[in-house]
Amino acid sequence: MTDAAGTDTPRSTGHHKTTEAPDGGASLNRGLLLLMAAATGLSVANNYFAQPLLDLLGRELRLSTTMAAMIATAAQVGYGLGLMLLVPLGDLVERRRLAVMLYAATAVFLLVSATAPNGALLLAGTVLTAFTSVAAQVVVPYAATLAAPGQRGRVISTVMTGLMLGALLSRAVSGGLAELGGWRTVYWVSAILIAAVAVLLWRFLPPLHTPIGLSYPALLRSTIALFRHEPVLRWRASLAALAFASFSVMWTALTFLLAGPQYGWSEAAIGLFGLVGAVGTVTTTVAGRLADHGYVQWVTGIGTAALTAAWLLIGAGGSSLGCLLGGVVVLNMANQAVLNSNQNVIYALRPEIRNRLNSALTTAYFAGGAAGSALGAVVWVRGGWAAVSVLGGVLACGTFVLWVLERRGS
Repeated sequence: MTDAAGTDTPRSTGHHKTTEAPDGGASLNRGLLLLMAAATGLSVANNYFAQPLLDLLGRELRLSTTMAAMIATAAQVGYGLGLMLLVPLGDLVERRRLAVMLYAATAVFLLVSATAPNGALLLAGTVLTAFTSVAAQVVVPYAATLAAPGQRGRVISTVMTGLMLGALLSRAVSGGLAELGGWRTVYWVSAILIAAVAVLLWRFLPPLHTPIGLSYPALLRSTIALFRHEPVLRWRASLAALAFASFSVMWTALTFLLAGPQYGWSEAAIGLFGLVGAVGTVTTTVAGRLADHGYVQWVTGIGTAALTAAWLLIGAGGSSLGCLLGGVVVLNMANQAVLNSNQNVIYALRPEIRNRLNSALTTAYFAGGAAGSALGAVVWVRGGWAAVSVLGGVLACGTFVLWVLERRGS
């Protein structure tokens, strides 16, 4: 469980024990940690490849602006379904096998997108790819379980740095590959890389099984029941949903702003804009180390405040590239700080069911992201960048309010 400062308090795990890879870091060396970080980054990148290409996809597949934006929303929806239906399996089946099977399936579904002749099939491929890309969220608690308790914050931050770099750099890679060989090249290259990751994980991950004696339906029911039994999870899931909704509002509408008459950027240039956000990944490492020293609640508070402040700059970014660049950097740093602190708090609640806790938290997180993407597209069409900035700012402010209410109620 978590004390008032958000630090770990020992709790009995009963009969829930790992097999062949006990909790404590014995099986997690630096090389394996870096492999897991790279694996999460490559996996989650698949959900963001389409974002800098939305304008291009709309032109080539003859889609409306709203329909093109639905490709980004479809990725969030598919990922959310995978978080709810697949990630809890990590508490039921052997985790290495589960991770490898999900990566292999992702490679196959990427080929569906690569060969899609129309928007409908691309949407289907996007949903299916995102559904199995939740392998990243199997790997994160996997690493947390292998880590020694005193290093868990650092280990989580390292893996999450890989994940966030994958999400951010994917836009730059996607835009560049689309310029070189068309948008389909993005999916072909990713399919090859994901297949290679599946082989490497099978070769180097230690077997890990936490038998719980539940059927799959009972496992899903127990995951949903966590929201009823764990008040900290309810607070953190709500906070996560609002934070990622705010984040997704910006990234979905940003493509249309940069491709529009105000900036007139190409797909490659739009993709490179994602590199700006990558600067914020340093926050993840700092947040992890602060969490290890008992300051996780302060990380959340500062992160939610910065998330709100970022939108003041982003709002001015409709006509000022400097403000837009600064706002995006702050938004990425703040979002990563909030996400990392949420995970540290949640993983400390009940170590024996980390996959289900992670499933509950990240399902809420990506449900918020899907809602943010959909709302961002609608608001952009109706009110432009000013309306997008108001929406994002209101959602961000909501995260700070939730944090204050959580602290008062704890």
